[in-house]
Amino acid sequence: MIFNSEMFKQISWLIIFSSLLLGCSYVYQQHGMSAVVIIFVLSILLVTIKLLSIHQRSKKQIEQVIRALVNNDPMLGLAHTDPLAKKITQVREQMINTRLEAEVQAQYFQTLLVHIDIAILVVDENSQIIHKNPASEKLLGRLEDNIKPLGQLADLITTTNNSRRATMSWENGEQLDTISVHISSCEIQGKLLKLVSIQSISQALAAKEQQAYKRLTKVLTHEVANSITPLASLANTAIDLLPDQLTFDEIEDKEDLNEALITLSSRASQLSAFIKSFHQITALPKPNLQEIELAKLIEQILTLFKRQAQQQNVTLSFENQSSCLILADGSQLEQALINIIKNALEAVSLNEGKGKAITLTLYQHDNQNSQQHLLLDIQDTGPGIAPHVIDQIFVPFFTTKKQGSGIGLSLSRQIMIQHGGDLKYITKPDCGACFRLVFQ
Repeated sequence: MIFNSEMFKQISWLIIFSSLLLGCSYVYQQHGMSAVVIIFVLSILLVTIKLLSIHQRSKKQIEQVIRALVNNDPMLGLAHTDPLAKKITQVREQMINTRLEAEVQAQYFQTLLVHIDIAILVVDENSQIIHKNPASEKLLGRLEDNIKPLGQLADLITTTNNSRRATMSWENGEQLDTISVHISSCEIQGKLLKLVSIQSISQALAAKEQQAYKRLTKVLTHEVANSITPLASLANTAIDLLPDQLTFDEIEDKEDLNEALITLSSRASQLSAFIKSFHQITALPKPNLQEIELAKLIEQILTLFKRQAQQQNVTLSFENQSSCLILADGSQLEQALINIIKNALEAVSLNEGKGKAITLTLYQHDNQNSQQHLLLDIQDTGPGIAPHVIDQIFVPFFTTKKQGSGIGLSLSRQIMIQHGGDLKYITKPDCGACFRLVFQ
């Protein structure tokens, strides 16, 4: 056993106290109670001195600990041989490990908030933004310290007291979006905070919509085709079976019958071909992704329309502001671009005045707070699209043309969605129609 100074003092006090007790017993046996009283008084004095010594030592230890804390002494001023030194070292190591674990968890969640695609906002009861992640400004644009500039979204957050889920339209510049908002209220350190998560669901809705149209189109084309094919066949058979020597009371009746059968056969055949064209929507294969220089592809497609544009006195122009390579199916993108440019040429031809033009602009989004997309705007100087039909232009079968099939824009949008992008109609001032192709 190792004896230090403190243990030696304790043993010394124990010996002195034992000696006093023995002296008290001896005096009591030899001299009676008076000696006992004297020894008792001396013992009280000794105990008092001991208590004062312990108090002074405790006060000195407290001062030593405080001085050690001020000087950042991990041993709190204790000697390495002190029994408490080992315990303090263990407590200190446990506190360090706990703090490191908390810092690792905080760093993990901070990194998660930075990389997550869902916008996260923490708002206090005064509508001040306490915390926001980068995805929030990518989705909502530049954010101030207060949520009031967010308009309808700010009203939704402010009026929510507990928990709420909602879906609403959001417009960031020219970009129209549909967002899903989840708001939860909580109290942290006596402060009422609202945790708001916001996610864009426009692409998911578009994909579901296209899938529903695809299923509906598949059923309709199958049922209608099964009915039309026999009709066309029966009409042709009836024409063949109509004898030349067949007589009528009126010669015009025979001519009307013959014309009716021919018309029935022709229309049934045309309708059958028309229905088969809808098969493109249901049978669109998955894109075969390859590295493509989009600007070069656009220039090749414009070459196909160059002669037609010259004949219609239409100016075709291409402004290339980006030389990015993309992963896409070249043949499918060609089909989408041809459909849109063909529609633009038809729209411009309705413009009887001068200034017939179609402009294609390829660029990257220049807003650093928004998602970085490669955009292609195709705009013309035609009459544009009536506001009341804008919501229907991507619906299969819908068309404003007398001879239109109603699948061109729907098919083009489906191609873009399968490429992870989108096709949108953008309203611009001093412009006819403008279709924007969004590439991821």
